Amino acid sequence: MSDERRLRDRLRSSGLRLTPQRELILRAVEHLGHATPDEVLAHVRGQVASVNASTVYRTLEVLESLGLVRHVHLSDRAPTYHSAREPEHIHAVCRGCGAVRSLDPEAAASLVAGLAEDGFTVDVGHLSVFGWCSACLAE
Repeated sequence: MSDERRLRDRLRSSGLRLTPQRELILRAVEHLGHATPDEVLAHVRGQVASVNASTVYRTLEVLESLGLVRHVHLSDRAPTYHSAREPEHIHAVCRGCGAVRSLDPEAAASLVAGLAEDGFTVDVGHLSVFGWCSACLAE
């Protein structure tokens, strides 16, 4: 089954239809990797000038409710979205240069296990860790 067909079926099962804007916005998130709504808007406007910011924000919310994208907070700015097709991962964010690395959830296994012992279940895909990359520490 094609990606477009899967997307169309997922939307239809929720009473929605596949619009060109929804498809463009999902493809933009997949292409950009980790992107804020403004970055998605800029990318989409490079292809279709008629998309506005409110359409991007609403569409990202719809796509997230359908499990097609996820969001994480990588700064004090707007949430950052990424495709739910990617394997679940932890986000390591450099405070110096802003680079974002995706880490295997196993990197936080002992933290997750310790919290589980206290009855807390971690949403690892929403986990962001802030620090400094080796390049910024070397400066």
